[in-house]
Amino acid sequence: MEVLKLGIPKGSLEEATIELFRKSGWRIKLASRNYFPEVDDPELSCSICRPQEMSRYVESGMLDAGITGKDWTLENESDVAVVANLVYSKVSRKPARWVVAVPQDSGISTVEQLHGKRVATELVNVSRRFFESRGIEVDISFSWGATEAKAVSGLADAIVEITETESTIRANGLKVIHELMQSNVQLIANHAAMADPWKANKIGNIAMLLQGALRADRIVGLKMNVPASRLDEVIGLLPSLNAPTVAQLYKTEWFSVETVVSEQQVRDLVPTLKQAGAEGIIEYALNKVI
Repeated sequence: MEVLKLGIPKGSLEEATIELFRKSGWRIKLASRNYFPEVDDPELSCSICRPQEMSRYVESGMLDAGITGKDWTLENESDVAVVANLVYSKVSRKPARWVVAVPQDSGISTVEQLHGKRVATELVNVSRRFFESRGIEVDISFSWGATEAKAVSGLADAIVEITETESTIRANGLKVIHELMQSNVQLIANHAAMADPWKANKIGNIAMLLQGALRADRIVGLKMNVPASRLDEVIGLLPSLNAPTVAQLYKTEWFSVETVVSEQQVRDLVPTLKQAGAEGIIEYALNKVI
């Protein structure tokens, strides 16, 4: 039997990735101190590795495909195929941002003012290319972690750091002066795997189901019964991905109406639907929207 070697990111994305796979139909079970989790698919073999290294392992063929950030693929300048863009994280459903930040009291407000200054970051190569493209000479050093502290303690004049909410940056007395890039999670694969019909089909199916699970996030299904006399009024209230599904109930003047709406819309929509004549309103969760 053919098996696809898939990399799962370790660290902040690990839990969110495993949950996304669960919604997509795969159960990945981690074991303590084990970098090879169990998965309920005999056609998959999973390995846990740092997202910073994922694209190297995929490019080399040690893995057929993997989940990592766009930032680390660019940082490593890896020659891989980007199969799908997947916007998710442990905090939000927005792309993460790599930003340039400086101490609040530094007097620096533009990246040009960093000429001749020291910059600490984990994203060294991308940062170097950014400053070189603007003709700004800076001394870039690799940061192993706690990057905000480098600027606070005076070990660096500025940092290039990833953020979603900027809360950690502000909590450390720093301010953002420039957005370097946005990064999202990607499903990547090596070119040899994509040239293999079986592996390419398997990777494509995984991508389709992961994207379907993300589309279903924070939307729900609504189903209700509506009398024929109020049908047009109720349908006029319904937002939908497409037209709602309407079916007449057997030997009655009532209809069953089903649609998909945003979770945030439900709290206002359900009372309005009730007032318009809908009855037996059911809300249900969705795992995937393909």
